[in-house]
Amino acid sequence: MAAEAGWLLPTATALGRHALVVYCLGLLLLPAAAGWSARRRLRDGRCPGGPLGLQLRLVAATVGIATFATLATLLLAGDGLRTADQAFANAVRANLPAAALPVFATVTHLADTATLTGLCITMALLLAAARQPVLAWGWVLAVAGNGLLNRGLKALVGRARPLDQVAAWAETGFSFPSGHSSGAVVAYGMLAFTVSRLLPARWHAVALAAAVALAWSIGASRAFLGVHFASDVLAGFASGGLWLLLCVSVLARRQRQPAGPAVLRPDGTSQPDSGPPAS
Repeated sequence: MAAEAGWLLPTATALGRHALVVYCLGLLLLPAAAGWSARRRLRDGRCPGGPLGLQLRLVAATVGIATFATLATLLLAGDGLRTADQAFANAVRANLPAAALPVFATVTHLADTATLTGLCITMALLLAAARQPVLAWGWVLAVAGNGLLNRGLKALVGRARPLDQVAAWAETGFSFPSGHSSGAVVAYGMLAFTVSRLLPARWHAVALAAAVALAWSIGASRAFLGVHFASDVLAGFASGGLWLLLCVSVLARRQRQPAGPAVLRPDGTSQPDSGPPAS
């Protein structure tokens, strides 16, 4: 535990003091990197929403599993991570401008259960009307499945919520991993995947960058509002990312689109896309 405290505690305190700066840097860099990756895959003749290469999928899955397992192990094995989480939360509360709290309180509602349920049902109905049954069912199974997975993981770890939550935004139930964080990754990641399958190529990078920005902002809001510890958010990103990777891989394999991703017409019907225009 002394070894953990040797680097965890000061690092967590420093990050908490500059949490808003870290958030802004992430909001600039992460969506840009995602959009660049999508454009590069498109330039190389690959669909950004298609199945990732086997090596990349293995790397992504390994990183996700390692991140979640490490956080859960540190949490259950001793007080080092708990102390660091509390230090981060204390530093955030002492340094975050009060005017930022209502902004993040609004952002966090984008991953409320009611919001994601409504988004899931709406997208499923639209996809069914567009004669995309695989994507429609994929939406329902991805969002609902992540909700069940998150409940199971929370019950397994059994971590209590922060004791010093701000009364206006207080939450109940278990804390690890963050359901808002994992739900945002899955729902908005599925939205980006759907865009990449149904809309023209010019929307692919924009959709992926927007999904990353939304997930990052919603996860940050949970820590800034004090309803989750930082490690809860990171674990939510990891579990949600793993579930999204599984869902997207299965859906991409199940779809039959020999002529390329379908394009959704204004009248609601779809047609195969001939691919990106020649440069």
